[in-house]
Amino acid sequence: MSGGLLVAGTTSDAGKSVVTAGICRWLVRQGVKVAPFKAQNMSLNSFVTTEGAEIGRAQAMQAQACRIEPTALMNPVLLKPGGEQSSQVVLLGKPVGELSARGYHGGRQQQLLGTVLDCLEQLRGTYDAVICEGAGSPAEINLRRTDIVNMGIARNAGLPVLVVGDIDRGGVFASFFGTVALLSPEDQACVAGFLVNKFRGDVSLLEPGLDMLHGLTGRKTYGVLPFRHGLGIDEEDGLRVSLRGAVRESVVAPPVGGDVLRVAVCAVPLMSNFTDVDALAAEPGVVVRFVDRPEELSDADLVIVPGTRGTVRALEWLRERGLAGALVRRAAEQRPVLGICGGFQILGEHIEDDVESRRGHVDGLGILPVRVRFAREKTLTRPRGEALGERVEGYEIHHGVADVIGGQPFLDGCRVGQTWGTHWHGSLESDGFRRAFLREVAAAAGRRFVPAPDTSFAALREEQLDRLGDLIEQHADTDALWRLIESGAPQGLPFIPPGAPA
Repeated sequence: MSGGLLVAGTTSDAGKSVVTAGICRWLVRQGVKVAPFKAQNMSLNSFVTTEGAEIGRAQAMQAQACRIEPTALMNPVLLKPGGEQSSQVVLLGKPVGELSARGYHGGRQQQLLGTVLDCLEQLRGTYDAVICEGAGSPAEINLRRTDIVNMGIARNAGLPVLVVGDIDRGGVFASFFGTVALLSPEDQACVAGFLVNKFRGDVSLLEPGLDMLHGLTGRKTYGVLPFRHGLGIDEEDGLRVSLRGAVRESVVAPPVGGDVLRVAVCAVPLMSNFTDVDALAAEPGVVVRFVDRPEELSDADLVIVPGTRGTVRALEWLRERGLAGALVRRAAEQRPVLGICGGFQILGEHIEDDVESRRGHVDGLGILPVRVRFAREKTLTRPRGEALGERVEGYEIHHGVADVIGGQPFLDGCRVGQTWGTHWHGSLESDGFRRAFLREVAAAAGRRFVPAPDTSFAALREEQLDRLGDLIEQHADTDALWRLIESGAPQGLPFIPPGAPA
């Protein structure tokens, strides 16, 4: 077998990432050597590969679904928003500069097409199948001329396209039809059919609509995936999605001890790698909530200041909201606070930033004895170490260089009282360390919380990926999907007017 597929979506957040992961896991269970690919990703949730390259966390998760190590080839272009108008461009895992949206789409994006196609070709030469993920919608007609991630890559690489629609949002039939009808005849010829995502109810009630959609477009629906809780793993976009009041889903199990443990995560602007808290949410009896008001910190047993793509902006936001004062008071009262990456920098004494915000000297919250200087070169590493008597692994993605001038050592950062700070993302995925840390938090908070002795975050992640594979295996037409991946889009698919505007 040698083939590929592009999973596109009617909208952002239609389920492309999890469907791609599900197809990857289904294929690898069939003995297929498969890899994921996303030409261009816009995300504040990223990961560091073993070769020190930064890629989107969604592609790292999809690589895990394939049971392979992620590499920069799987996500050659990563855009990290620094606001509404500009993004840092990461090419083959390394930052190459900041560009406005107009500057990127005005020419730079098209220049990257050759690099993107080379990466895809290398993967296709190594693996039996490559499952590609699109971005946004393939029918963004204002961006089609420079597109390198949807129909641009499908056309150039000869990939069939499967369009995913989120029926839970409503309007899925109009979205499917409209997506095809706004594409040029050449692009339409690549679109093989549709996949309905997040359906609730009796599928037989949906079937007449699917039949009519087939009659209108000449394209079949390759499956109807039911709605399942807890499958939104490693989300991509921390800028677009508001997390205010969101609760991270945890395993359905009672607390081992007498109390639950409440964790409040400050929903700072440009939050990055908020997936750091997923390992906490996986613990029975731990409730994780994103907050943006100081009163919401009062009953929290642990407050986390997470990573951010805009450290100085996040610091100002904390002060404007009154959260900064609440954090200072909390630390003085010896109530647990954890700062991760940008959150660690915020807790320090001062920041010298001529790179990210270009604001120069900025006073931090002064909770930790740390001075931060932003370097132009980004730190991208996969550190290993020990803390609280346990082995820990993580990854670092930051421009800020921390000079720790006091406190107790903690994961290359420091600890003062019940306030911890580190640049390490992903440390809480180390099970022994996470349990030791939660025991300290519970003791400081006076809670009768006991970490479960057998929670394995890696095993839970594997279970989630297997559930995604099960969804494809049980609810998609896998024989037809196999033919699509192996042989490409069916010949003679009809053109649906009006097509793309001239």
